[in-house]
Amino acid sequence: MAEEQKTLSRTSICFPNAKVNLGLQVRNKREDGFHNIESVFVPIGWTDTLELEELKEGESNALSTHGLNIPGQESENLILKAHALLSRAKKLAPVQFHLIKAIPMGAGLGGGSADGAFAINALNTHFGLGLSTSEREAFAAQLGSDCPFFIRNTPAHVTGRGESIHPIDLNLKGWWMVVLHPGVHIPTPTAFGWINPNDQRPSLSTLAGSSPQEWKGMLQNDFTAPVSERFPEVAQALDVLQSNGAVFADMSGSGSAVFGCFPHEPDPTWLRSLPQKWTTWSGPMAP
Repeated sequence: MAEEQKTLSRTSICFPNAKVNLGLQVRNKREDGFHNIESVFVPIGWTDTLELEELKEGESNALSTHGLNIPGQESENLILKAHALLSRAKKLAPVQFHLIKAIPMGAGLGGGSADGAFAINALNTHFGLGLSTSEREAFAAQLGSDCPFFIRNTPAHVTGRGESIHPIDLNLKGWWMVVLHPGVHIPTPTAFGWINPNDQRPSLSTLAGSSPQEWKGMLQNDFTAPVSERFPEVAQALDVLQSNGAVFADMSGSGSAVFGCFPHEPDPTWLRSLPQKWTTWSGPMAP
């Protein structure tokens, strides 16, 4: 019956959110050319806005974008790919997506992956497809390595190339996060060339139950040092966070965004004095 049910409205809206990586270990290179990684992903409240508009039969799928400029061909956008992917398994009407892009790209925040995954969830809900969580995660894995995480969108210990997701409980109540994007774009494939994989490290699953004050010495992002060497703005952003009271600070993903964890909401004064091209987000770490 689920496939016969659909929302009465011809439009629906959602807010794809970013994530940060708590640690990022590049374990080894796989035969398929990807790398096995290990990380803990945490969703944050920096969001895009995505509206789905159902079109009439015979019309063509489309994507309109606003806000930050999105490089590349429209046909390669994960939002449209999500519709094409589900259309091969289910009968879907054509749609037009309207995206207001606010999450910086090339920042290690997973904004593009979130857009694709949220499109899958939106299509599932709007058209009443009745896809289970695991089915939606399987579709998301076909879009990209980070996409499956955003289907459940809760803190997770992530392994494989990013598609193996294990929910993890962290002690984040009362903690506040500040994210700084210093306005540089880090191409992920290039950044992997700066890393020496190492599979001889303890699992990050031991983070379960921990809070930011315990992470120093436990967590390491393999990309932070090589990216900071090549992009001094990243090192500067980390220094800003630490000098203003961050208990723990690191880079997210392959950069260039960095984040700092604070035991309470930080004084916003210093955030207003950052370089003009930097963008920022701050908010509580726990819902």
